Amino acid sequence: MPNSDPENLKNTTKIEKAEEASHMDLIEDFYLFLETNNYSPATAYHYKNDLAIFNNFLKSRHLKITDLDKRSIFEFKAYLSSDERQTATTHQESAQRLSSASINRCLSAVRAYLRFLIDQDYKTPVFPDQFKMVKRERSHPNVAEFNDLVSLIESPSTIEQDPVIAARNRAILETLFATGMRISELVNLNRRDLNTEGKIFIIGKGRKQRFVYLTERAQEYLDQYLAIRKDNQQALFVPTKTRSKDKLSSRLTSRYVQERLKKYREKLRINLPTTPHSFRHGFATYLAEEGASPAAIQILLGHESLNTTTRYVNASDRFAQETHRKYHPLAEKN
Repeated sequence: MPNSDPENLKNTTKIEKAEEASHMDLIEDFYLFLETNNYSPATAYHYKNDLAIFNNFLKSRHLKITDLDKRSIFEFKAYLSSDERQTATTHQESAQRLSSASINRCLSAVRAYLRFLIDQDYKTPVFPDQFKMVKRERSHPNVAEFNDLVSLIESPSTIEQDPVIAARNRAILETLFATGMRISELVNLNRRDLNTEGKIFIIGKGRKQRFVYLTERAQEYLDQYLAIRKDNQQALFVPTKTRSKDKLSSRLTSRYVQERLKKYREKLRINLPTTPHSFRHGFATYLAEEGASPAAIQILLGHESLNTTTRYVNASDRFAQETHRKYHPLAEKN
């Protein structure tokens, strides 16, 4: 009969974990490297999940890092695209195939890990750049027509019955579209992040710092919301009711904003799926249509690469058509 002594079970668990991690040398050192080099918690979380998938692949092939070669790289990329791939948490085969963006994120995590090994004078049989990115699908960002976006932004004022909720949710949507910030950035805003000129300092993805700017219209609705607030909470957007004992820590969640926006869209019968991130797409697209510089949009969005920005800037077929009609050298009839 197996020994059920708690200490023995504890030791067995440690051994199993050690065996599981043994396919990736210095992996705990790599995680410590992320923590001590100011990587954001979100980046560290995704690296750990993606490298867990890589570790599952190594286990399935009975490989260690020192066994990698060009063929195993191709096999790993095929593994990511297949139904054979095991999830990072449950270790069960996933029925949902990864998108090209998710595959590239996983490959980037492996490349970062290999670069760390090389920096630690670990002799890797393959180089990080040999894990080449896959070709991404060209998706058309979900950007609603401008009039539909305006209707969505204004909808809380008529749909919500509670005047405080109506003012708050209107201010949220006005702020999203005015600034182009991410929903995660918005829900983490505090009152002290605002200044009288409508300039907001935020720490975004990857701990990158930037300024975003409110329009006069967005500033007006935000001021109206703050004027009817009857609390001392520092969070900019807060629930009207909270179960938290520490009310100062109460903060609206991204999920709430997503759910309310979905309800507004359904009530307005807007067919195109519109999420908080769609406001960011719309912000970039409609700025570009008005002639804004892609470099300026890049700064406002907080993108490290201009290539990332142009995915939004080039999304407007209507803008492309108008540009063609306006600037083509043979556009006019003879």
